Amino acid sequence: MQTLLLFSHTFWKDSKVNRALLESAQTLANVKIHNLNETYKDGVINAESEVALLKDSQKIIFQFPLFWFSTPALMKEWQDRVLTHILYGKDSKLLQGKKFQVITTLGGAKESYDGHHGYSLNTILSPLTSAFKYCGCEILESFAIFSAKVDTLPMQEYLETLQNNKQQSVRSKIWE
Repeated sequence: MQTLLLFSHTFWKDSKVNRALLESAQTLANVKIHNLNETYKDGVINAESEVALLKDSQKIIFQFPLFWFSTPALMKEWQDRVLTHILYGKDSKLLQGKKFQVITTLGGAKESYDGHHGYSLNTILSPLTSAFKYCGCEILESFAIFSAKVDTLPMQEYLETLQNNKQQSVRSKIWE
């Protein structure tokens, strides 16, 4: 099964945690890493190119650091351009039956996302997962790394998540 890992980070050049995760993901033959920051330095998303990548994938992963309770701006732009292009174009059924998953890193502790700010992490991620569910994707549980630091990353669990295509539970996997 081909997995497309779409990645974005507002401060990509300074990234340590997500850079380390992506470097480990490069060892997996069935995972195609698509760094939106490297591909679209001008910030202009090419919907046709993105659709071509999605056609070859059975699983789509959005990986990003949670930034102000949302995805980075470029990833949101990707959603607006590509999902709109798919839904209202000739490929309207393209995402049906594909699997979708969120992998996110957070600088804050787990307690900060257990309703401390008024919402759980699953609620914060729900606009993203709801959009892909609306497009016909099967939503897999999110994988969240809280208090993310390079020396304590759960690399083995991360790599297993990239390769696993089964729904395991309705709540997020949590690593701290």
